[in-house]
Amino acid sequence: MTHIPPPTEELRLLDSELWQLDARRAQLLARRAWLVAALHQAQSAPAAPAAPMAPSASFAPPRPEASAPRVQNVLLLLGGVLLTIAAMVFTLVSWGDLGIAARSAVLGAVTLATLAAPVPLLKRGLRSTAESLAGLGLALTVLDAYALHEVALTNTDGTAYTAVASAVLAGVWLGYGLLPGTTALRLPLPAALVSAQLPLLLGALAADAGAHGITAALLVTAALDTVVALRMPSVPVRVVATVGAYGTGSWGALAAGWLSWTATGPSAAARAAALLLLGTTIAVGAAWASGGRTTAPTTDDKDTGRGQAVGLAVAAGLFAVIALGGMARTVLPDAWTVAAHLACGIALLAVVRAGRLPDALRRGALWASGAVQALAVLWTLPVVSVAVLGAGAWAERAWTGAPADTRAAVTPELPWPPDAPAVPVVLAAVAAVLALAVRDTAWRPRALVGALCLSWATVVTLPAVLELPYTVGLLVYGVTTVGALVVATLVSPTTAPASESTTSETPQAAHIRLTATQLALVTSLSLALLSLASQTATLTVLSLLTALFAAAATRAPLAPFTAPAALAHATALACATGAAAGWTAASTALLVLAVPAVAALLAPRLDGPRTTVPVEATGAAAGLLAIGLAVTDPPLLALVLALCGVITAGTAVRPDRRPLGYAATALFVLATWVRLASWDIATPEAYTLPVTVPALLVGALRRRRDPRASSWIAYGPGLAATLVPSLAAAWGDPGWTRPLLLGAAALAVTLLGARHHLQAPLLLGGSVLALVALHELAPYIAQVAGTLPRWVPPALAGLLLLALGATYEQRIRDVRRVRDVLTRMN
Repeated sequence: MTHIPPPTEELRLLDSELWQLDARRAQLLARRAWLVAALHQAQSAPAAPAAPMAPSASFAPPRPEASAPRVQNVLLLLGGVLLTIAAMVFTLVSWGDLGIAARSAVLGAVTLATLAAPVPLLKRGLRSTAESLAGLGLALTVLDAYALHEVALTNTDGTAYTAVASAVLAGVWLGYGLLPGTTALRLPLPAALVSAQLPLLLGALAADAGAHGITAALLVTAALDTVVALRMPSVPVRVVATVGAYGTGSWGALAAGWLSWTATGPSAAARAAALLLLGTTIAVGAAWASGGRTTAPTTDDKDTGRGQAVGLAVAAGLFAVIALGGMARTVLPDAWTVAAHLACGIALLAVVRAGRLPDALRRGALWASGAVQALAVLWTLPVVSVAVLGAGAWAERAWTGAPADTRAAVTPELPWPPDAPAVPVVLAAVAAVLALAVRDTAWRPRALVGALCLSWATVVTLPAVLELPYTVGLLVYGVTTVGALVVATLVSPTTAPASESTTSETPQAAHIRLTATQLALVTSLSLALLSLASQTATLTVLSLLTALFAAAATRAPLAPFTAPAALAHATALACATGAAAGWTAASTALLVLAVPAVAALLAPRLDGPRTTVPVEATGAAAGLLAIGLAVTDPPLLALVLALCGVITAGTAVRPDRRPLGYAATALFVLATWVRLASWDIATPEAYTLPVTVPALLVGALRRRRDPRASSWIAYGPGLAATLVPSLAAAWGDPGWTRPLLLGAAALAVTLLGARHHLQAPLLLGGSVLALVALHELAPYIAQVAGTLPRWVPPALAGLLLLALGATYEQRIRDVRRVRDVLTRMN
């Protein structure tokens, strides 16, 4: 039995064969051209026949850039576009030259002929030509509708006529596409669906249905598009329906949300809620159908459909929350609007527990609920920020008097955010959801950390929201700090060594411990700032915080955070105590120095560098603060520097802190200089000798340990520290005592350098001695130079040059001998 392929398949085979024949013909023509060229070359050179040549690449058959079907489609498209333009020109320009009968005859005949032409073309297998003519026919029906309005229905409202015409055209195109002879056409059905997007919207506009009616028209159109997208097997129709559903549905949902937000009464809110629930129904139906479809040909298509279903479920959940929350907003105070929406968002979690629903719907409801809760928490951030950091303004107005309540205490300069009464409720509700509803193993630790943070924020904001008395607010902040440290202590491992604490606790416990400790630190900072309003409160709070964190530092896992915090609070306590006692800032610095001393004593007894380094850094910061406080009083500054040097030197005794010895030396030197400056001592040796003596001792120790060390490194800095400033002072000193003593010291240094063959003492001492001698002889040289004739100095210079020239070689040998001697010195 002979198999007869369908017309479309047969047309494709014929096009393929024709393309192969064209390619073969081009190849044969290229071969023929090469043969003709070879024959001409042989006739022109008979004596030297040319060797046969292989066909070069230049004679290869050209590859067509466009296939025959593609060229055909382009030509048909251009032809259809040109005919459509011609029809438009005829309708718009030449229409008035014909009578009514002629116009009707022309329009009817051309339109019917164009729409009927695809039927025989499809039977002949000319599908592309039939599609072009069908598109022309559809365009002609639009022109017919326009012509009908311009001739017979001029007085009709344009919007209403367009709505009716688009509905009629959609029906006509749908019927045309479903005819037995035109079912193979791919254009009429998508075109009918595009036209079907307009009737309801334009009808609502023509009927002046208002914002609610227009929104309803958009949503109903989206519902129809959704049904078509889910039910129609044709891919072009489904694509157009999907685009229409997302477009009209998005506009409708945005309009309904705006109507819900701007509703001024329960009736308007109910109508907006009905529209939003309609959108919710559409999204749920689409998500259910998309998530449950199993006809996807590939895994990627299944994943795409599942992702679309989850997105639609998220949109449906948000629509429902906005609808119900909008209704509640009109009957509740403005402060509880966010709380009402949050309650609706939490209610979505009931959908997650429904086992009969598709997984995509339950996942979308979960994400929608999470989005609502996250937005609600973001809404609370201004109140939380003010409650935590607002008291920082008391630093500039400390001890000016306790405020009436906690809200006044946290807002001395910042405005109190509006709608704050619902903030603790929102925070507590989200914290409860995170603690109770999240059961997934991977998300459980994060949920517990989030619940802890939100619970802390709830407690911190309560005193200001409820306007509790100032003392009660301080008590709440203090209890919160203690509670956070208790939580951190309870979840910590029972093993004492810090090296084992990180390995003996679970990641969940580690996260909770770290978070609780940080919350305790933040709360203690807020409490300390809040207590600055009253002197008694400041001293009491800082004392309790110092003791609290010192006790918490006994737990090894908490020590890296609580030990530095205890020292920081102790530093603040020392400053507050000095101010309360009426001491000056410089006198208070001596009290502050107790903190670095305690830090230096505790550091060696702590476990591991994770705790030692923060404690030492905090002690160093307290020492710098003490130095800054004592700057205004030089005698006390010298004492403070000396005490800091003692503390640093005591720390440098430890083998792992030996480099701090240099810092201790610098502090001692600075202390000496400040003390000398406070005594108005201007003698430079008083400042340089305290540096020179320790430097020479260190250099001697260095040379004893390493005899090969250079004398410039060992003794150069110490000698230069005294000799150079003294030399500068001696040159400006008219007396004889300083030059005599400096010359004697330089002579002694030079002799020691020569005795021990050391370059640095020899050269430094000799240079200073020569310059001192020159300084002493300068007046006499100037006096002699003034009595000599002017020709004597040039003559002496000339004689010197002659003498040097005569003994040039001997002088070179002498210089080399001196250089060798200096080189052999250490």
